[in-house]
Amino acid sequence: MNASKMVPGLYLVATPIGAARDITLRGLDILSNADMLAAEDTRNTRRLLDIHGISLGDRRLISYHDHNAPRARPAILQALKEGKTVAYVSDAGTPLLADPGFDLCRAVIAEDIQVLAAPGPSALLAALCVAGQPTDRFFFAGFAPNKTTARKKFFAEFADIRATLIFYESPKRIHRSLIDMVHSFGEERAVSVCRELTKKFEQVHRGSLGAVCDIYRDIENPKGEFVVVLGPPVAKMADQDEIDQALTAALKEMRMKAAANMIAERFGITKKSAYARALELKDGK
Repeated sequence: MNASKMVPGLYLVATPIGAARDITLRGLDILSNADMLAAEDTRNTRRLLDIHGISLGDRRLISYHDHNAPRARPAILQALKEGKTVAYVSDAGTPLLADPGFDLCRAVIAEDIQVLAAPGPSALLAALCVAGQPTDRFFFAGFAPNKTTARKKFFAEFADIRATLIFYESPKRIHRSLIDMVHSFGEERAVSVCRELTKKFEQVHRGSLGAVCDIYRDIENPKGEFVVVLGPPVAKMADQDEIDQALTAALKEMRMKAAANMIAERFGITKKSAYARALELKDGK
């Protein structure tokens, strides 16, 4: 590919999440020939270009991330309006997937300028491949909130989704998030916690939420980037005493509807019956 063969537009180029050679040949062609490059972190992009022997020459490499987007976007739009090709990369993986680029993409589309994807590395898909959880239906939820209360509410929102759930998490919060997942999804739910995918110390812990949570309780200062792949809920025969105990605990920490929904999902019962029993428990029956 050369510059004359590239269709004018914005190219969203996926870059390696670990192993530098994971980038596609087309991705390298685009980075070699685009008129302008935009990057979440220009230092990381320069290193990637150096690794693959790509010369920047007199082409512009500008910074574009969540904090400077309003200031940087006009220059990119102007280049595109002039019929130039612009390649955008985030730090690692596919732009827009828990990475910057969404507002830029929307702005380019609003100007009726073409947006093209150069697919490739993605922590989301890499984790799904190695997790060993069902892949026929999955839901990507991104990063959970930092604060405990908001994080519990966030997880509770996915209790009714009968599909594999995928979350990103930082090393500082991984154990805390697993604890909150146990609270929201039950300790028997299957999970795979993937760390440092495609890198030297890649690691996957598979098992029940309770067991994997215990593993990370004993790991001091875990390092790396994490992807948590939570298997879909499995309905089971419910014991009423067990349901009542779980409902009572849940009602102490969340509103009745949220508590009932979470328990219904955990035990495979209807929301209506869980809510009715929550009302009875609240009334002391």
